Formats: sequence, C-alpha cells, structure tokens
Amino acid sequence: MITTRTLRFFSGQSCRQGTGRRNGGSNAFTLLEVMIATAIFFMAIFAILNLVSQNLRAARALQQTGIDASSLAAELSLTNRLEEGGLPVELADEFVKDNPGYNCDGEITMVSTNGMFQVDLRVWGNSQPPPADPSLSVLLYRPDSITRPGAGAGAGFQPRGRIQ
Repeated sequence: MITTRTLRFFSGQSCRQGTGRRNGGSNAFTLLEVMIATAIFFMAIFAILNLVSQNLRAARALQQTGIDASSLAAELSLTNRLEEGGLPVELADEFVKDNPGYNCDGEITMVSTNGMFQVDLRVWGNSQPPPADPSLSVLLYRPDSITRPGAGAGAGFQPRGRIQ
C-alpha cells in the first residue's frame, strides 16, 4: 500500500517537517559544518606555527656568533694575484679593523707551478665569544700571480732542451 509518507520519500521531500534533511534523521555532517571545523583547525595550527617561529627567532637572536677564518679567506679570494709568504698586511689590517678584539695571520705557499696556491689562515682573539673555527686552509688558483725564481713547488725544476 502506497502512503503519503512513501510518496514523500521517493519524491525527495523530508519525512519530518522542518528538519531540512532527507531520509529522516541522517547522521552525516553538512558541508557548512565541515568547512567551519576546517577553518577553526587551520586557525589553531597557524597560531601554533606563529608561536614556534617567534620562539626560534628569539633563540637565534640570543646566540652569540663567533668570528671564523672563512671571512678572511673570502676577502683573500677577491684578489687577483698572490705572492708566497705571509698574509698581505693590508688584508690583515682590514680584518682587525672590521673585527675588533680579533687578530689574524696566514701563510701563502705555491703548491704547483701553474698558479695553485695553498693559503693557511689562523684567527684568534681575547674577546668573547672565541673564534668558531680558528684555522682554515684553502687552495686558490691564480695563474697571473707573481712567482719568484727558486720559490714554490717548481723550485729547482729545469726545463729540458729538445732531444735531437
């Protein structure tokens, strides 16, 4: 027997008046409820991420960073020519001026006759914090550098004449 309730069910009308839901009492969430819950969830997540970011920034600001020899190596790498011997005086003076309380020295040696130099650098100081990495050794290729006769890895090398 077909009743009015059966007709309402197949026509898509609600069985209960005023609920707005189909098929009687459905236990599913509406799209609006899901969107509101998602918005609240993401607001909470972004608030937590903001707090973590602020705390990391504050912790980073409290850290004391020390001077290391890499800044000295970076300045030396900008030069086009190197000479064997000690660190250039103007470079050492510039480092001391830029980093009060610290001092530096270094040794430049030719490794190969083609313009390869090994530079050993050292940084020290009485101020706090101490240097992070007090010594550094780098290789620099400077083919236009001045080579002194009898110095470097090529010392004593005599080119051979043509074989006849």
